[in-house]
Amino acid sequence: MGYAQARQMDAESIPVIDITPLRDGSDPVPVAHALHAASRGLGFIYVKGHGIPDQVIDAAREAARFFFQAPDDKKAEISISPNHRGWLSAGGAKMQDDAQADLKESFIWGYQDETGLLPDNHALRGANKWPSFCPDLEAKAMAFFEQAHEVAYILMRGFALGLDLPENFFLRTSQHPLSRASFVFYPPQAEESGPNQFGVGPHTDFGVLTVLCQDTVGGLQVQDVSGDWIQAPPIEGTLLVNVGDLLARWTDGSYKSTPHRVVNSSGRQRLSLVLAYDPNPETLIDAKEVFGPDYQPSETAITCGDYLVWRFAKAFAYRNKV
Repeated sequence: MGYAQARQMDAESIPVIDITPLRDGSDPVPVAHALHAASRGLGFIYVKGHGIPDQVIDAAREAARFFFQAPDDKKAEISISPNHRGWLSAGGAKMQDDAQADLKESFIWGYQDETGLLPDNHALRGANKWPSFCPDLEAKAMAFFEQAHEVAYILMRGFALGLDLPENFFLRTSQHPLSRASFVFYPPQAEESGPNQFGVGPHTDFGVLTVLCQDTVGGLQVQDVSGDWIQAPPIEGTLLVNVGDLLARWTDGSYKSTPHRVVNSSGRQRLSLVLAYDPNPETLIDAKEVFGPDYQPSETAITCGDYLVWRFAKAFAYRNKV
């Protein structure tokens, strides 16, 4: 039966952009223009000069590996909450109604202040769940979250400049974001499971922006404009970021949210560190604010919070249990 196949990536498919001049303010406009062009293509971008220290990434990986190596009954102490926080076991996500369940398992957490508290005012926001058997996980996970979140803020400023908008346009309501982070574990995938079984099935990301820190294993595949699948391998020293559905909607399709999937045919375990950036739940996603009051977008305005609740209900079976 074999694995789902993808061709090798060519250099033009997913650009590598050094965001240092945007991050330090020394020359932001050329970086903004490069981000704008890439977002109008496949919407995937390798980012170097991101500023996250290696020790933060390494510590997060170490904690994540320790967590996933624990027995399921230990991880079940922090099983996924109604607010989408905690451990989501293998088979707990399905990206399309007619797809097989994903092989991945995830540990998910979100924004909290320096005291560990956070607003509890939305269906996708609530107390983070930290495992007692891994006491240093919280500190290492939150360090990654904060650093990756800063990268997302920098990129959102770049997108605004690329669209000739005020630099803080996309960040006006981001004081208490709906952002989530996750450690995602992919077991080795047996060839005999066939080409329709995935670590995570074909999907577009629900929110505004995804920041991904891959390991060295690979397996991510992105669908190009002709419908073919191409590999998006790890590149040392980079993060891979991609436009999500909400940013595509905010720009009325000018920025592309592109289908992608994971096929872990390496024979090794794969571990990803992920930040899904989203602003406050009340943030109105309205293309008229981007292109002007006389512009007629293809989709009506919707709040970030309402859109995410709708998408999560379709993807995660636990949210529909009585």
